[in-house]
Amino acid sequence: MTLAPATEATDRGRTGTTRHFLMCRPDFFTVSYSINPWMHPEKDTDTARAVRQWESLRQAYESLGHTVSLIDPIEGLPDMVFAANGALVVDGRVYGAKFAHPQRAAEGPAYLRWFAERGYETLEASFTNEGEGDYLTLDEVILAGTGFRTDVAAHMEAQEFLGRPVVTLRLVDPRFYHLDTALFPLNGHNVAYYPEAFSEGSRKVLRRLFPDAVIATSADAEVLGLNAVSDGRNVVLNAEATGLTLELKRRGFEVVPVDLSELRKSGGGPKCCTLEIRPNRETR
Repeated sequence: MTLAPATEATDRGRTGTTRHFLMCRPDFFTVSYSINPWMHPEKDTDTARAVRQWESLRQAYESLGHTVSLIDPIEGLPDMVFAANGALVVDGRVYGAKFAHPQRAAEGPAYLRWFAERGYETLEASFTNEGEGDYLTLDEVILAGTGFRTDVAAHMEAQEFLGRPVVTLRLVDPRFYHLDTALFPLNGHNVAYYPEAFSEGSRKVLRRLFPDAVIATSADAEVLGLNAVSDGRNVVLNAEATGLTLELKRRGFEVVPVDLSELRKSGGGPKCCTLEIRPNRETR
């Protein structure tokens, strides 16, 4: 199966699709433990600066016409700001997260409770998974990462609950511990990714599915340039990803650079902070 490639002609001039995002203000952000190579508790963090940068990201989304809902942060959960990890929402159904590390375990129930209280159909996961950190949804398939944080059995559980085909991709570089640090959907049928983050078999799958993909350099991947959010027209990404920015512009996308350097001390970027709430297709 090859997904239809995006072309410059189809992307240029297109208005981005309005999205609904869930975010969590980083009022309690700090780096007090290390569960990925980006995290160094011995280095200082600036919570106020993290909040300012996060507010700029929220404002960027709202300026593009997107809706942002908020979940209250919980003291003692400094990584709760990374809302993408809290769940996967497809067609109005919510597949809950079950975190790999005990430091984040309470986040999954907190996010699932937020959705349940608002009437969403939810499923508490039986297998370890970290929400949209390792699940990226396109029009016809869900790409699912494994290797560090998400069990392959969770891919099957998500597929059964959501009724969408799930394609497993294996991550091999611990710097890119979630799928959303190494790949992002440009639109419903094409992606940008960093090949070296994936196993050889997964690279072959990506080449087959996305022959017209944007291929990122190591320089852009190493500033988490692929931890980005696209609405099909506008791409919000880390400002330091300059090569990726140029290629996206060449393809006809509008680029919205943001500075999330403080949150990057935990290995997070724009996508990590952003959980998409996808409504039921029938209600759109």
